[in-house]
Amino acid sequence: MKKGINIWSFPQGMTIAESIRIAKDAGFEGIELALNETGELSLETTEQEIREIKSHLEQADLEICGLATGLYWSNSMTSESEANRTKAMDITRKQLELAAAFNVDTILVIPGAVGVDFIPGSEVVDYERAYDRALECITALAPDAKAAGVNIGIENVWNKLFLSPLELRTFIDTVGSDYVGSYFDVGNVVHSGYPEQWIRILNKRIKKVHFKDYRRQAGGLHGFVDLLAGDVDYPAVVEALTNIGYDGYVIGEMIPSYTHHCEQIIYNTSRAMDAILGRIQ
Repeated sequence: MKKGINIWSFPQGMTIAESIRIAKDAGFEGIELALNETGELSLETTEQEIREIKSHLEQADLEICGLATGLYWSNSMTSESEANRTKAMDITRKQLELAAAFNVDTILVIPGAVGVDFIPGSEVVDYERAYDRALECITALAPDAKAAGVNIGIENVWNKLFLSPLELRTFIDTVGSDYVGSYFDVGNVVHSGYPEQWIRILNKRIKKVHFKDYRRQAGGLHGFVDLLAGDVDYPAVVEALTNIGYDGYVIGEMIPSYTHHCEQIIYNTSRAMDAILGRIQ
């Protein structure tokens, strides 16, 4: 398995070029970038800007190991608003376009929500209606993913949707496309389950993996802690990934960053991932 780091792990406002430099210096093989509304990598990114980012990566000998986005929190495929649902699908198509340009094999997609506790005033949607809308939208997007040669990875996240691995497995199988699978986040299931069980159940449907850690006793968003400081059974997680034949990127996603000496979290995460992956003798 290869070792990557998510761009959100870096200090807010840091440029992509500087993030790439630090990721390489910390020992990562890849960096996961994120699509934003505006900025260096956005809905309006030009071919020239893509070339500039690729140049920074080539100079650092670093890969883009995934393409995420936070835009789905305000643009949802499950929304009661048709315009909002359409915008969310357009975001996915833009992700697919950029991923193909960067030669990224998988994009992270959140296909909506039933409700989001950590976003005040967020829309609450009937669970069954949310599921059906998500299924309709992702099924419609599957041909776009195939045409781009890029996987749509559904992330398990705190959106009150896909609350068990059995449900997510059924959703993916119902879509029925080799280009739709799971963008599995290890830390996101610890508050209510066991990531090694999710891995076994989702199996080959897993396209990409996020590494986080979570301390159940803390609860809520405060439960997310440094790798190896929480309740994730990482030996069991690595064994489960090995057993299903997963050999792609595992990507550290460290949110929130440190208050002081923010770059240190990148180096600490790299070292922890070396231990988890058995690279430290």
